[in-house]
Amino acid sequence: MTLWIDADACPRPVRDVMLRAARRRELQLVLVANSALGLAPAPGVRQVVVPGGADVADLYIIEHAEPGDLVVTADIPLADGLVSRGITAINPRGEIYDQSSIGERLAVRNLMDELRGAGLAGRGGPAPFSDKDKQSFANALDRLLAKGLGK
Repeated sequence: MTLWIDADACPRPVRDVMLRAARRRELQLVLVANSALGLAPAPGVRQVVVPGGADVADLYIIEHAEPGDLVVTADIPLADGLVSRGITAINPRGEIYDQSSIGERLAVRNLMDELRGAGLAGRGGPAPFSDKDKQSFANALDRLLAKGLGK
């Protein structure tokens, strides 16, 4: 199993939780971003810097992640592409994307994007990342790793 992070917008506390989990369980961790993350080299940790551009990091993750891996992303279209390939995805707030939830999440995301584009919805993003969010993520990650991602 390899752990992946869509790292461009991933909150630092989530990165830290993933680094600790990878070390503790001796798993590979790959962070994919459009720019260097400034992480010190560590065994089992790889940073992949992809060229800038829309969805370049997402495409890299989709092309390289495999069933049995775990990907952290807040990007709903990326999560949809992963779930359709049988790859487990979780967002930084600990919500697991799966076959039963991804369709609805994608539809809501697309609707909100259209409403914002038409000026019918605010442009505010998600609430600031909190300690409660970090704990929810850590708990969900522990459950997934303990179950071996359902395998």
